[in-house]
Amino acid sequence: MIRELVCINCPVGCRLRVELEGEQVVSVSGNRCKRGESYGREECLDPRRTVTALARVSGSSRPLPVKTSRPVPKQKVMDCAAAAAGLTVQPPVEIGQVVLKNVAGTGADLLATDSAE
Repeated sequence: MIRELVCINCPVGCRLRVELEGEQVVSVSGNRCKRGESYGREECLDPRRTVTALARVSGSSRPLPVKTSRPVPKQKVMDCAAAAAGLTVQPPVEIGQVVLKNVAGTGADLLATDSAE
């Protein structure tokens, strides 16, 4: 089986061809650097995404932007977004502060990407 992907690891956006046999990557071509090869393998075997979302701040109409501390399995993205949407944080909050540990059972934390007074 062949999967065609566009690498998102850098601005070049190489068009990758990943050849798979069952659950094994046989080859990755079209990449201009090692990061593209790594991306192609990971995207076919264990796709992950960093989730960004907004959480409510108690006593404020301004939401707090948050993101996962590391990429999470792609199938958990919507669960992480729902957890953030259902979250209300108590100020004060500092940039980088953990506002929710182990979001959606992924092992990643939700971090504030702005402060809230």
